[in-house]
Amino acid sequence: MPKNIPLVLSVFVCGAVVMIFELAGSRVMAPYFGTSIYVWTALIGVILGSLSLGYWLGGRVADKRADEETYALIIFISGLAVFWAFLARDFVFLLFAGQHMPIELSSFLSSLLLFAPASIALGFISPYAVRLKTVKIERAASTVGNLYAASTVGSIVGTFVAGYWLIPFVGTVKILFLLTGLLIILSFVFSRKHFVLKIVALAVISAIFYFILHNSLVVEQKTGEVSFETEYNSINIHLGTDEATGRPARYLSFDPYALQGAMYLDSDELVWDYTKFYRLADHFSPGTKKALMIGGGAYSYPKDFLAKHEDSAMDVVEIDPGITAAARKYFRLADDPRLRIFDEDARTFINFSKEKYDAIFDDAFSSATTAPFQLTSIEAVRKQYDLLNDGGVVIANVGASINGPNGRFLRAEAATFAAVFPQVYIFPMTHPFDPNRVQNIMIAALKTEKPAVFSSDNKEFNAYLQHVWKQPLAADVPILTDDHAPIEYYMKGIM
Repeated sequence: MPKNIPLVLSVFVCGAVVMIFELAGSRVMAPYFGTSIYVWTALIGVILGSLSLGYWLGGRVADKRADEETYALIIFISGLAVFWAFLARDFVFLLFAGQHMPIELSSFLSSLLLFAPASIALGFISPYAVRLKTVKIERAASTVGNLYAASTVGSIVGTFVAGYWLIPFVGTVKILFLLTGLLIILSFVFSRKHFVLKIVALAVISAIFYFILHNSLVVEQKTGEVSFETEYNSINIHLGTDEATGRPARYLSFDPYALQGAMYLDSDELVWDYTKFYRLADHFSPGTKKALMIGGGAYSYPKDFLAKHEDSAMDVVEIDPGITAAARKYFRLADDPRLRIFDEDARTFINFSKEKYDAIFDDAFSSATTAPFQLTSIEAVRKQYDLLNDGGVVIANVGASINGPNGRFLRAEAATFAAVFPQVYIFPMTHPFDPNRVQNIMIAALKTEKPAVFSSDNKEFNAYLQHVWKQPLAADVPILTDDHAPIEYYMKGIM
């Protein structure tokens, strides 16, 4: 084999490793910090900064000593550094995630400790390979171009392999182990001088990996806790006790800061009050025959709706088919001819749907407390308005306060609905008279000029109708648009 082929191949592989490592890193962070723009900013910034430092240091080291033994050692160290991210992740996240520090700082420090070492080491590889391959100065430019092209192509391949195959079907833990093993084995191509050391390292890493996976299986068997990766989320399912009733329940979460769904073990009765508020669609728009649910989660309310509306049907748009599969397996979601499930981004669905609905229920979140921005804009609200029959209603769940630090998001979203719908009302759920309390706040937008009535013979309906907020909202934020919807900044109280 020509000498240059292994060198170019190693740069290609390491380019792929960088991108796979970065994408896998987002899933490593998600169970502790979510997937907000702050987390992505910290992760990408740390990895790019560390790669830049590695490029600079790699160039300086290569100018002083350029040989294949050192190159092999750099690749070997890169593999160990990737394994460090796997080995230390729980310790590092618990160190920072549990300190109640701003997520910008905690996610940055966690990224720095976990992903900087491997990124710096991987950054060494390209400039060092350039030095090894450069023989004649007149060919230096083409050498640099060829190797950086190989690295870029590797990054492209790594991106698609990670996004389309590894993350959905292999899982984050196994990905980090595979990257570790791949880099250590690649180091054999350039040197067998440290053969025994590398074999021992692989054996120890494999033993640790096996122990952790085996221990995870034992924990799952004893506690009923299940964690797994899907195309879109890191999902955790666990057992617990509902604080309000003391009844045993099963919970679905995407990260540790907020639960995404719940179900009593002994019945399909709704666990959380905010999901019961969706039933008020029958008050605001009597005779609901067809409804749309945006965000399936544990499918608690779709099951409730179908049980209480024997002659009605519901469409559910859930972007993650893995969540739907989990609901079938763990949350008693059964097939029903009246229930249609669409594995699709909700904004895409409402953009192109030709269906008509009597009620639309919004309950989609992209992180612990933040809705996907593309579902909050006036363009999305107009699409929902168009999908409703006359007299229909949209009921949307917003996690915020009215006048507290993150109240700007609630006020912006309410103003956005009010710019389209004739009537918009808000209903704080758990603390209806406290404007500063962060809680589930339901927005009810009515497609009718007929004034809403806030009393009912139905005791349950009447209890929730009394939660209506009667004070005017401050008009201090613009409506949300596709062009400008800074909802994460509003939720942080920055803007």
